[in-house]
Amino acid sequence: MHMSWLDGTGFGLTEDDITIRDMARAFAQKRVAPLAQKIDHEHYFPEELLPELAELGFMGATVPEQLGGSGLTQVQYCILIEELAAACASTSIIVSAHSSLCLAPIVNFGTPEQHAEFATPLATGDQLGCFALSEPGTGSDAAALTCRYEKNEAGFIVSGTKNWITNGPRADACVLFATSDLQSGYRGVSAFVHSLRLPGITRGPLEDKLGICGSPTCAIHYDNVQLPESALLGNEGKGFNVAMSTLNGGRTGVAAQAVGIARAALQDALGYAQERKTFGKPICEHQSIKNYLADMMNRVEASRLLTLSAAFKKDQGMSYSREAAMAKLYASESASWVANKAVQIFGGYGYVKDFPAERHLRDAKITEIYEGTSEIQRLVVADSLLREEQD
Repeated sequence: MHMSWLDGTGFGLTEDDITIRDMARAFAQKRVAPLAQKIDHEHYFPEELLPELAELGFMGATVPEQLGGSGLTQVQYCILIEELAAACASTSIIVSAHSSLCLAPIVNFGTPEQHAEFATPLATGDQLGCFALSEPGTGSDAAALTCRYEKNEAGFIVSGTKNWITNGPRADACVLFATSDLQSGYRGVSAFVHSLRLPGITRGPLEDKLGICGSPTCAIHYDNVQLPESALLGNEGKGFNVAMSTLNGGRTGVAAQAVGIARAALQDALGYAQERKTFGKPICEHQSIKNYLADMMNRVEASRLLTLSAAFKKDQGMSYSREAAMAKLYASESASWVANKAVQIFGGYGYVKDFPAERHLRDAKITEIYEGTSEIQRLVVADSLLREEQD
């Protein structure tokens, strides 16, 4: 089989993995890529793609088949997200936030009743999900929540505001984190899953973002919202564990998104460098441009291998927290670097919206911030390393 540079080494991929990759790439390039400029320029939510993504099984990619999902491995899921991101970063994070952040904790920590009420409709694409952890004053300090809940006879009363909720404006279901005690840190945090149609829930205006403009983001406000007792996800007081476990998986998805963005930036730069001529020859024949292209390729491939390594460890049931942090850290910073070099190769054309280079640069930046900033990833990696040395 011919292996193009888009596929990298293909190291360790099975026939099933390659089948998923080829199916995802065909869909992404045929259906998603033609919409990418409209999605970005008009802040357009690609509603029409969701039923098609669902029909292909991509909305419930890693959900077990008995719950209505596709039962893909984490490696296959990362391959899928990379392909979507290479076509359109906004579309990839709509799917990733829905799958990695909302569906995964419901599947992993939910009761059979929660599986039936939430996991299956989300996995089949009948509903869209979101994940509400961040707040106006708490992002990286995830244990310092101010969104509060109290028990009552009917279940739980929740009040507070959640910020930066990906899919928030369009979502039907939400995995929520709130605390019973502002002074108890992570020990007071519990997780809940609930419908966003409940009385007392309001959504803020769409955030006007630098990149991933078709991925809708808003704040969600809870004003004495009554949740049923059955909304509790996992054990009370163990919500922080649910959040951290979920973010570990989510980080491999964001790393895969970063790989896709970087790959698209390189692909566009490579094409332009072969067409654009200066001083009587294509710019790809100038040594400085060759150096850029070589370094860009190195970073794309290294990012992909780190990402698939973390995903493979997850599939094998091994500890992968450090590997997920390494993948997200390296892939996200590489995506920004590669996209920046793509703009440089395009020159003046890289700075205008008629060409995709500047979109890749804007889309890449958020991968260094959401689902754990680069600073947090460095802490995770360094702390893991130091613990090993001390053991």
